[in-house]
Amino acid sequence: MSKYFAKILGNDPESLQMIAALSSGAKVKVSDIKYLASNKVFLLSIERMNKEKEQDDKKNSVMRFDFINKVKSKNIDQSKQENILELLSIDYLKNNNDYEIILSFNNNAQIVLSSDTLECRLEDQSNIKFMKILNAQTKNFYSELDKIISKRNKIDFKTLKT
Repeated sequence: MSKYFAKILGNDPESLQMIAALSSGAKVKVSDIKYLASNKVFLLSIERMNKEKEQDDKKNSVMRFDFINKVKSKNIDQSKQENILELLSIDYLKNNNDYEIILSFNNNAQIVLSSDTLECRLEDQSNIKFMKILNAQTKNFYSELDKIISKRNKIDFKTLKT
């Protein structure tokens, strides 16, 4: 496991295309999509394939768009927070001095971000494989703890002598 995680800054069309290529096919839970209007920041927490290496491991990453003035969505039921979307592409249109960044998902779902500038970051947080191992170890710990507690509860304290 590499101890270094990718952090890609995109502030021009070429770097935005690079981020789009690395994140295409990523899984996004609806509850992991946030727009912080007061900070003008749009965040996506994604689970993406590691396309930088030939290995088939997955990474938890955060995609951050800065200087976002407005966000519109289409065909995304925000009341179903557990729905998972697949990010297909990231495109942009320049309209006078403003940009529209279009995030396209499966099932014809879209998010359109309005901004004065192109400012995007893709930052890896962790390897999924490592997180699964850590979660499995935590589950094993708790299952062992449950066994110990259940054995302790089965002890007949009346028969014990001091």
